[in-house]
Amino acid sequence: MASGPQLDGAGQAKMDTLDEANTHVQRIHGIVERMAMAVRSQQNTAQFGPQLRRAASPLVGMLKGQFGMIADQVTAMLLIATRGGGDQAKLRSLRETVAQIRIQLEIAVTKTKEKHALPEEKEKDALPEEKEKDALPEEKDE
Repeated sequence: MASGPQLDGAGQAKMDTLDEANTHVQRIHGIVERMAMAVRSQQNTAQFGPQLRRAASPLVGMLKGQFGMIADQVTAMLLIATRGGGDQAKLRSLRETVAQIRIQLEIAVTKTKEKHALPEEKEKDALPEEKEKDALPEEKDE
């Protein structure tokens, strides 16, 4: 984020939360894709439900305070993971939900940058020639 806009304190806290959430979502995505490989090879997928619960529960707690809608989406994903039904349908729903969570996190990053950007100083916006003109007093020929 070095090249992005400077953020105020609340914006920086939100960005830290979103960065940590992206890490959790990557881990969840890895579990879902391992489940996909197990479904494709017709292996037992019972162990993936508890793995998803252990990986996603801290994410819900982290997002609940600042990003409640995204936390609700993660909770919905947990419901999908623990319900009965066919593995193919469950896998499809889990993949779609992970994609939705990723998109919502990207949108939240963009909104946070827009809302919490600090205004740039006037000195930075001025051209170098204008700075020199303002700094030197004009000489009058008498």
